[in-house]
Amino acid sequence: MTHTLEIDGVLLEFGPKRVLQDIYLKSETGKATGLLGRNGTGKSCLMKIIFGELVPYDMSIRINGDAIYNSYRNPHDVRYLPQVRFIPKSLTIKRVFEDFELDFSNFAHEFPDFKKFYKVKFKNLSGGEQRIVEIYSILASKTKFCLLDEPFSQVMPMHVETIKSLILREKKNKGIVITDHLYTHIIDICDDIYVLKEGKTFLTKSLQDIETLGYAKIGGF
Repeated sequence: MTHTLEIDGVLLEFGPKRVLQDIYLKSETGKATGLLGRNGTGKSCLMKIIFGELVPYDMSIRINGDAIYNSYRNPHDVRYLPQVRFIPKSLTIKRVFEDFELDFSNFAHEFPDFKKFYKVKFKNLSGGEQRIVEIYSILASKTKFCLLDEPFSQVMPMHVETIKSLILREKKNKGIVITDHLYTHIIDICDDIYVLKEGKTFLTKSLQDIETLGYAKIGGF
C-alpha cells in the first residue's frame, strides 16, 4: 500500500526571527526525499515539526490525507533519527533490537563486524558504531515514514555505501526523508530533492536548480 505524508502551512518563529514560513514537503512510499539547506536554515526544525517534537505557531501535517492535530506520532506512522544519541546507553544491543522488533541476524549480515556486539551494552560501542545501530534501528523498523537527520556525517566512509543501499531497499516499504551536509549522497539516492532557503522549500527539478538556489556549485545535468 502506498502512503503519503505532506506538510505545509508552517509558521515557526523564535522571538523576532522567523525561521520557517512557506513550507511544502511531500514524502511517499517508494521514494527517498532529500532536504538540503545551509546551516541555520531550519532543516532539523522541520524534521522535528514533522515528528511532533517541535510545535510551531501554525502548520498542517497530513498522512494519507488525514490531518494530525496533536504532537504525538505513532511509531508505526513516523520514526525519527535525530542528530543526537537517543538510545539509552545502559541497554544491550540485544535489547535494542528486541525493542525495535528487528532481527539482529539481518543487521549482522549487512554489518558483519557487529556480530560480536550482540550482548554488549550500547555504551561500550564507539560513537560511530552507536550511530550505525541507531540508523539501522530507525531505517529498518516497521513504519510508514522515517526521517533521517545527518545519517552520513557521523559514520565511517566504509559504511556509507551500505547505508545508502539500505535506504534504497527500505524505501520500497516506506517514505524516507533525509537531510545531510554530505549532499552528494543525497543527490545520489533521492528521488525528490527540496532546498530550504529563507524559510521556504523549493522542489528542484535538476542539479542546476540546486546551484541556482545558491546551495552548492554542483554543475548541470
